[in-house]
Amino acid sequence: MKILVINSGSSSIKFQLINVENLEVLAKGLVERIGISGSKLNYYRKAKKKVIEQPIKDHKEGINLIISYLTDPNEGVIKDKREISAVGHRVVHAGEKYSGTVVLNEDVMNALKACIPLAPLHNPPNITGIEAAMNILTDIPMAGTFDTAFHQTIPEKAYIYAIPYKYYEKYRIRRYGFHGTSHFYVAKEGAKKLGKDLKELKIISCHLGNGSSITAIKNGESVDTSMGFTPLEGLVMGTRCGDIDPSIPMFLQKNEGIDYNEVDRILNKMSGLQGISEVSSDMRDIEKRAEDGDHQAHLAIEILVYKIKKYIGSYIAAMNGVDLIIFTAGIGENDCLVRRMVLEDMEFFGIYFDSIENKKAIGRYGIISTPESKITVMVIPTNEELEIAKQTLKVILNEEK
Repeated sequence: MKILVINSGSSSIKFQLINVENLEVLAKGLVERIGISGSKLNYYRKAKKKVIEQPIKDHKEGINLIISYLTDPNEGVIKDKREISAVGHRVVHAGEKYSGTVVLNEDVMNALKACIPLAPLHNPPNITGIEAAMNILTDIPMAGTFDTAFHQTIPEKAYIYAIPYKYYEKYRIRRYGFHGTSHFYVAKEGAKKLGKDLKELKIISCHLGNGSSITAIKNGESVDTSMGFTPLEGLVMGTRCGDIDPSIPMFLQKNEGIDYNEVDRILNKMSGLQGISEVSSDMRDIEKRAEDGDHQAHLAIEILVYKIKKYIGSYIAAMNGVDLIIFTAGIGENDCLVRRMVLEDMEFFGIYFDSIENKKAIGRYGIISTPESKITVMVIPTNEELEIAKQTLKVILNEEK
């Protein structure tokens, strides 16, 4: 069976066609700059890349272009779109309604639209992509996998904010958490590598990229996570501030004479590593400048590392221990400097770090703790698309029974 996984952004569509019988990625790619000049399809098949530059006015045209190449006599991997057994869509926010992947129908779509105020930047393009796919791939079942779903097991004491409770009742203001598909995937892989049942483990998963979050996973369930009501809370990120004093936005509005929209732009797009370093939001650029003696670049790295350490420590306390710590996503998988700085001076917890294995585990699986370490530390490349494909297959098969 072949599952098409789609992740729609405001001007982009990421996709993978996966044969779930042998977990092979048959083709993948990215449609970018939808509706603006320079739009194109980056299409990958058998490690070969083809770039198709042409006007793409909307998501419907983008998905049509994807299907045309998947079924192309020379470039394609299937003969007809009917070979696609199901489509799995990544959706950022499902509120409190769904705790797992679900078949997409009118009720689910209405629920996703109701969550637009909670994720105004993410849910609208997700919904646009779903509707475009439904229009083109008629009669092919579709499912939605939600970034928030894995975190629905977080207890009230961890998700309720200390503001008047009526605002939770009225607006559902609470901790939702994100990156759930990634955290769930690497936790399962980590348990498999240890040869243990996921439900018997305490795991801290560090998804570190341009957007970053850390999740405490106990007995296979998310019990706390660093992102909150929005993806702005938590760690220092590429351009997001993470945890700050709530008075700061009000102070800036008053003293800078700026409105809500400008404060929102500052905290989401001008802060984080970019704001501290004044160099870049990319750790590679920041580390290069730090090596050259740039104080702010070095400070940005130190602040990121310090925040990661604090979350790991707090989650060890919250779970009364941890068996496994996982690093994943762009920084987590590839940045051995950040991993080293995080794991140094953690002997009190029984964490002993292997610098040689850390340098080897760049972009691939590896155990970077020493054999005598009480806590195992792993690097595990995430694969959200594969997890979405697996969950899509599961719910589609259940629906057909």
